[in-house]
Amino acid sequence: MTRLALLSTSDKTGLVELAQQLINGYGFTLVSSGGTAAALEKAGLPVTKVSDYTGSLEILGGRVKTLHPRIHGGILARRSLESDIQDLSDNNIQGIDLVVVNLYPFEQTIAKQKTQSITDPDQALADAVEQIDIGGPTMIRAAAKNHAHVTVLCDPQQYESYLQELKQGKGETSLSFRQACGLKVFERMASYDCAIATHLRQSIASSDSQTQLSILGTAKQTLRYGENPHQNAVWYQESDTVSGWAAARQLQGKELSYNNLVDLEAARRVIAEFAQAETQPTVAILKHNNPCGVAQGETLLQAYEKALAADSVSAFGGIVAMNRPIDSDTAQVLTKTFLECIVAPECQPDAAAVLQAKSNLRVLVLPDLISGPAVTVKAIAGGWLAQAADETLTPPVDWQIVTQAKPTEAQLAELLFAWKVVKHVKSNAIVVTKDHTTLGVGAGQMNRVGSVNIALQQAGDQAQGGTLASDGFFPFDDSVRTAAAAGITAIIQPGGSIRDKDSIQAANELGIVMAFTGTRHFLH
Repeated sequence: MTRLALLSTSDKTGLVELAQQLINGYGFTLVSSGGTAAALEKAGLPVTKVSDYTGSLEILGGRVKTLHPRIHGGILARRSLESDIQDLSDNNIQGIDLVVVNLYPFEQTIAKQKTQSITDPDQALADAVEQIDIGGPTMIRAAAKNHAHVTVLCDPQQYESYLQELKQGKGETSLSFRQACGLKVFERMASYDCAIATHLRQSIASSDSQTQLSILGTAKQTLRYGENPHQNAVWYQESDTVSGWAAARQLQGKELSYNNLVDLEAARRVIAEFAQAETQPTVAILKHNNPCGVAQGETLLQAYEKALAADSVSAFGGIVAMNRPIDSDTAQVLTKTFLECIVAPECQPDAAAVLQAKSNLRVLVLPDLISGPAVTVKAIAGGWLAQAADETLTPPVDWQIVTQAKPTEAQLAELLFAWKVVKHVKSNAIVVTKDHTTLGVGAGQMNRVGSVNIALQQAGDQAQGGTLASDGFFPFDDSVRTAAAAGITAIIQPGGSIRDKDSIQAANELGIVMAFTGTRHFLH
């Protein structure tokens, strides 16, 4: 009896070549559905359509075509079990030796939708639902379960290794190969179902129904080590659809490390606050997840020079993020400081040529600096903590000016700049700014006035006439008085302390403008 191969693919990469080898090299008979059969027939290959093989027409617009005993009996039959063989014989079913199926492109569909302006969310959801495969998962799961007797291929990238296995095995596959193929199916199904569940949860589920957390990634790269050399680390990408840092182009430099990627993501989050087209050229320099210099300028070069001057000591070995394409003038200055990584939405060719003088410097192009994870997750003993990403930024129109002194338009713009930056500094966080440039950053202190002192000390005399931002409220008025003594003229903070009136009274006594945003931005 000839061997039977069932082929039903959405991605037809390498399909014809594989089918030719199966027929001519190993004597397979092909059974195929719909568009796959049409592609094989177009290539001049003999193929039996599923509907002819089962004697049942495709129905419901193709939703039902392979869900039939002749298909699944042939896949699931245990060749070593006499009763199964008898069942096949009694029902005129032939055993299927090879299943080649890849799934409807659900992930690609929703990824494409994310790049489009959706005017009808209900229709977009309906379009995505139509890409939820039913027959494909049923076939490959059945074949994977029966891997003792059946080979299953769910990815075109497996075709070459399968043909090599047949060649080495004189037309047969080894149990270990079939086991590996079966495992890949269940990994693929976990990824596929996770993508579906996540999309439906985001599209239709209410916030009080988040009863499950789905975390699934595909290994993109084994990293040299984690935060420290004794820690193993792997970089996983979110799905089979390449996005985020997995989609970034590395133009040059050493391989990215765990710490590089953590710092790059922190840098992306900062620069995303300034990524809108109408925003001035902006540069953020980070070290150990904290911004040490953020500045805006008329040109990218000016913005970088201001950000570097804000804390040139901490910038050594830092990460630089820019909201404009790197130009040659900026590239020339970038090469004068030791940096770990640079990321920008693009890099001009002449700038790329300049940066090559620093061969170890990692230069990345990430056109989409805004899109990030909707949920942040932290591991704790026995589980995880998940929260919505902090994408809220209260606009000035919603601020409450709580002092007698009112801000000028220039002060409002400066307060907004400082508020955008302090949001991305580890708590307790204080940022001092002037001329849309950070002058001092107090990060991660156990008490707020300690962060105030660090930021003001770093700013020095430049704090005169400056602005101070705090990610949390002031529990006492000491921070306000300390800021005023250093020359700060405007403060922005969330408010919400039971002693807010003390801070407001101090600000009024000292003639300081103070804005309450009503939104806290702790970062741990």
